[in-house]
Amino acid sequence: MDRNGYLACLRADSAALAAAARLGLTARVPSCPGWSVADLVVHLGGVHRAQAAIVAKRLQEPSGIKREMFDSVPGLLDWLESSVLMGGTSDPDAIPAGVVDWFEEGAALLEEVLAAADPSAPAWGWAKNQTAGHYLRMMPIETAVHRWDAQLAHGVARPVDRALAEDGIAHTFEVMAPARRSFREAPAGQGERYRFVQSDGPGVWLVRFDGEPALSTDADPADVTVTGTASNLFLFLWHRIGPDELSVEGDANLLQRYFELVPPV
Repeated sequence: MDRNGYLACLRADSAALAAAARLGLTARVPSCPGWSVADLVVHLGGVHRAQAAIVAKRLQEPSGIKREMFDSVPGLLDWLESSVLMGGTSDPDAIPAGVVDWFEEGAALLEEVLAAADPSAPAWGWAKNQTAGHYLRMMPIETAVHRWDAQLAHGVARPVDRALAEDGIAHTFEVMAPARRSFREAPAGQGERYRFVQSDGPGVWLVRFDGEPALSTDADPADVTVTGTASNLFLFLWHRIGPDELSVEGDANLLQRYFELVPPV
């Protein structure tokens, strides 16, 4: 995808997440156990602001979510600090007014920063890519996942944009799988081979775990082949849907093994 495509998806999914949040902030999020929609909104609103700051300031070292990012909404920082996001219990009766507006402001800020930044500009990142381009790609993907989460909470989940889902599948194997394995100290692979086949486009991804995961040619044999729309493959790899929403050929038991090799986050 090009910059305009990423920004369009970021804008659309941020707006859709806000619309879902306005259906009710206290709804539980099945795909994020223990979270309410309010937790989801506050989490992603903080992430948007933190990543915007890294790109805008071209920071060369880690810089996470800051307390002052919540100051514009009275009571939001106190609510956050006692919420499930910080290991507590989110109070559904104390969600501050203006939380969704605050989220929208952060999404607009992030879009503005990414639109202005040179994707090749140096910027600290938690992956190998240490440029603004890391965030131009990552933030639309993460926003799409959490938009789906928020809509699921209200029974109105919509598929992920096909082009973004296709890119998100590749991003999973190129960026997220190595990172997840490192974060969770996942076991080494023993030659497991997974083929993912897109049913609504030409995409085919074959990943083999010989120690660390590596993409291979689609002509190589696989132990299990998983077929589905780009959106469903993407959501499966992000541990949002199960294999029952996909077509599976081969050793289906290896699908659980996949999430041992690539632990969810």
